[in-house]
Amino acid sequence: MREAAARFGALLPRERLEPAVLAWTRGRRRDETWGVGFSGGADSLALLLALRAHWPERRRQLLALHFNHGLRGAAARADADACRRWCRALGIRFRGGRWRAPAGGASEAAAREARLAFFARHARIVWLGQQADDVAEGLLMRLARGSGTAGLAAPRPVQTFRDGRRFLRPLLGCRAAELRRLLVAAGLPWRVDASNATGRYFRNRLRHEVLPRWEQAAGRDAVAGATLSRQLLDEDDAALSRWVDELRPLRRDGRLDLARLAGRPTALWRRALHRWLARHPAAGEPSRQAFAVLLAALQRGGPCRQSLGRAGFAVSDGKFLRYAFPEPEGGKKRRRAR
Repeated sequence: MREAAARFGALLPRERLEPAVLAWTRGRRRDETWGVGFSGGADSLALLLALRAHWPERRRQLLALHFNHGLRGAAARADADACRRWCRALGIRFRGGRWRAPAGGASEAAAREARLAFFARHARIVWLGQQADDVAEGLLMRLARGSGTAGLAAPRPVQTFRDGRRFLRPLLGCRAAELRRLLVAAGLPWRVDASNATGRYFRNRLRHEVLPRWEQAAGRDAVAGATLSRQLLDEDDAALSRWVDELRPLRRDGRLDLARLAGRPTALWRRALHRWLARHPAAGEPSRQAFAVLLAALQRGGPCRQSLGRAGFAVSDGKFLRYAFPEPEGGKKRRRAR
């Protein structure tokens, strides 16, 4: 297994990995744990082998994280056993987890959230094996939902969360077929999730029914085009975020300073309003229609008041937007307006 792993490392040189990820690794502490999402499939196996090959000094800090979603019975248990054996053969630590799936199955989103929560419990830095085909599939999924630049720029090579955790995706420039070809050339098997061949999930339908026809209709490598678009959208998204940072419309007391946004493009208003909502969890996540109504009212100027969340309101006097709770009977405020 170790000889085959070395062959794979030679077939996938370090220079093929995402430049932003390579830049992030420079100067990192030698003792920090690098969690690696490891399902046993081709992509995650390629990732684990690449990390072992190109960062040999960190092999003791690698922690393979395998999550059993509890949806495929004996097949999933066999995947976990195979991953554990491979890690033992490679000299890599292994940590397994299992989800108690809700009765009647679970949505793709719920299963994903459970997996990510497992990762977060065991490592602050997690490497993920998403590749170029995943980028194209994700782009089409988000287009169907009407996402903006922030959503269309995902998945990012380096994703940083507010609490300092990071996800790293070094394989975004590699096609799925290429990774499988390299594994075969190195003499390495991988696990196959039979559920990926079904049409139960939206992503699977895109993978098997849409992407092949899309590339055929384009007459070119449409997936490569999608990965380039993701990169360009990421740059545009970063520029918009930087612009909002420079305007500083969000005050320390939680109010949104509307004067700082006056005359600015709608994209900046939209981003600033999203940031304001993030500062007020009680406001919840408004529907797309409710968000659009509030945004339009703020841009028109003048006083406005709109229900947000179960008990609060977005209140604007035309100068500032604040989140407020209603006054109880008797006139005394139940909670201070913010």
